[in-house]
Amino acid sequence: MPATIPTYDLMLLLDPKAEDRIREKIRTDVRTMIEGAGTVVGSQEYGARRLAFEIDHATEAEYDLFQFEGPKELLQQLQRTLSITDGVTRFRIIKVRPGTPAAPDLRQATTAAAEAEAQESSDSREHSRDRD
Repeated sequence: MPATIPTYDLMLLLDPKAEDRIREKIRTDVRTMIEGAGTVVGSQEYGARRLAFEIDHATEAEYDLFQFEGPKELLQQLQRTLSITDGVTRFRIIKVRPGTPAAPDLRQATTAAAEAEAQESSDSREHSRDRD
């Protein structure tokens, strides 16, 4: 029975203070590395988000998810390259277990949450005006 090729998630946190062209070059280079030795299964740009804790005095990063299949050598190449690349705040490569559901589209959740927050704020302003 042939061995199945494992699937991996690469969560990439980029410095939002880096120039747009640098962040885009990092994304392009990562995709090129993966496609050179494996297959990109999916990718999502989640945009700028607040970090759970400060990293080098930064409180925000741009989050990108690359889902891919590839050999162990590709993981080593990605780790070596990303650990010395300026503009990369952090990254993590995780082996995905078979049967794991697809990654959610957090961009929609962020938009829905922002709309709900705006509506709530609007409702509270109207309520305070009604009391006056």
